[in-house]
Amino acid sequence: MSNKNTKSFGSRWGFILASVGSAVGMANVWGFPNKLGSNGGGAFLLIYLLFIFIFSYVALPTEFAIGRKAGTGTLGAYKHAWETRGKKAGTAGGLLGWLPLAGSLCIAIGYAIIVSYILKAFLDSLIGTLMHEDTAAWFDSFSSKPFSVIPLHIIVVAGTLLTLFFGAHSIEKTNKIMMPLFFIIFLILAVRVAMLPGAAEGYKFMFTPDWSKLADPMIWIWAMGQAFFSLSVTGSGMIVYGAYLSKDEDVVGVARHTAIFDTIAAVVAALVIIPACFSYGVDVGAGPSLLFVTLPTILQNIPLGRLFAIILYIAMIFAGVSSLQNMFEAVAESLLHQFPKLSRTAVLIIIGVLCLGCGIGMETISKWGPWMDIVSIYIIPIGATIGAVSWFYVMKKDELLEAVNCGSKKNRGTLWYSIGRYLYVPLAIVLCAVALFKHISF
Repeated sequence: MSNKNTKSFGSRWGFILASVGSAVGMANVWGFPNKLGSNGGGAFLLIYLLFIFIFSYVALPTEFAIGRKAGTGTLGAYKHAWETRGKKAGTAGGLLGWLPLAGSLCIAIGYAIIVSYILKAFLDSLIGTLMHEDTAAWFDSFSSKPFSVIPLHIIVVAGTLLTLFFGAHSIEKTNKIMMPLFFIIFLILAVRVAMLPGAAEGYKFMFTPDWSKLADPMIWIWAMGQAFFSLSVTGSGMIVYGAYLSKDEDVVGVARHTAIFDTIAAVVAALVIIPACFSYGVDVGAGPSLLFVTLPTILQNIPLGRLFAIILYIAMIFAGVSSLQNMFEAVAESLLHQFPKLSRTAVLIIIGVLCLGCGIGMETISKWGPWMDIVSIYIIPIGATIGAVSWFYVMKKDELLEAVNCGSKKNRGTLWYSIGRYLYVPLAIVLCAVALFKHISF
């Protein structure tokens, strides 16, 4: 088929919403409230915002700029960056790019299972089953049983791949619907939760810093990891969206807008989850069970709980699908670039077969949980670090600055570059080292 409409977003806001869609996902909805709740509340929030500022100023715009300059996704971008040091270096860079690209596919395999769980929760909320059952037993009935969500799993993977059929064009169209609805839905839920008794204690916890927590280095590490991966700075996914960005756009500006909306999504999700947990005296650090055991239990006990459950899981489906789009598109574009004789249809079918072929056998939480840990402890941190080093230590400085300043009225020079080289890169290396040696899953 023709690749018409696959190579550019139609508008600046279409690009920003697609990027926000990639960034907004499980990292926001259970990851951020979980980390916030487990690491000092307000103190964690302040540190998190500091790292969001740093990464949205240098890391995210760099990935956008590299993709736009190379005119392609992960593999071609690494080749282009390394080729500034010579043709042989470019070949090595192209090969190195397979690791962060593999990270995108590997996390998509596990992510698709989580979204399948969310789809089941939505359907059971819709028919009312979830409102009358013991939620722990309900969750155990499919999360511990092999091959329990195969039809839903197929719907999630096939449905997401269909939204990629026209590349950037269809990604933009779907996110223009999904992202505004996501924010509206979570704001509605936040207003409802504010009416719960004891919710004020949750707000106090979130926004009152315990200054002594600032002395704990692990809180800084958790906040940095959350900021890093919440913005999807993984050395892969955001590169492909950059390849579809107009040369008239300022990458630092669009990165800033992406970060603002991503942070709003995280905070609004926390405004739903943390006050609700305080109101009902439940553990905010419950991980996946928070979405499938704790929150349904709370929703069973409030007026119109079924309606709010339906609303919650619709929002979660939007968040999951928009993130999956980015993971799949990163792989699709790179395969199309590497193997130009393949059509987009063939590539999407290949991705679907790989994702379902690997994922169907690990639908139980005892299998996809360790899988996601391996990906987030090893593959993604290493890939993100390879990216950071490639842009600021391998790629020639003038080439990188030219890419970043394209479309910008404000010239970024030595100061901007120094922040990337001497702050962003060391932080990426530290995060990778902590993940590897302490076996921490971010």
